[in-house]
Amino acid sequence: MNAPSKNALLLPATPGQRLARGVGRLLRSLDHAVLTEFVPARGLRVDVMSLGPRSEIWVVECKSSRADFTADRKWQGYLDWCDRYFWAVDADFPADLLPEGTGLILADPFGAEIARMAPETRLPGARRNRLMRDFARAAALRLQAAADPGAFSGA
Repeated sequence: MNAPSKNALLLPATPGQRLARGVGRLLRSLDHAVLTEFVPARGLRVDVMSLGPRSEIWVVECKSSRADFTADRKWQGYLDWCDRYFWAVDADFPADLLPEGTGLILADPFGAEIARMAPETRLPGARRNRLMRDFARAAALRLQAAADPGAFSGA
């Protein structure tokens, strides 16, 4: 039996995180900066938020199964926090369940492709500015935590 490849050992633990990894690779190839599990407002946590080169903000919700999708009661609240909204699913997901008027990304842990572009609904300027500041702060804090975990331990 062959030993697992180095990439296989580095795969995220959950199916949703694996989809988010592939989505992140796609968005990065489109020159977007990506954050996973971002909180745009109290009570909301998006799977993937990206900031594009022209300040466009995309939200991607990763759904690994029919049950995962039907249990999601918050997704419509995310529409007010992005210019484009997408679902990310694997090739076996029943895509006909997904609402019209939203984007569709087919993903796996190693990449993704846009199957249906989401319609654009531009954010109001004040909300965009707030999101960009919050996005930058979250990214900087995550970078600092990766570089110096002790800074966040109370040591």
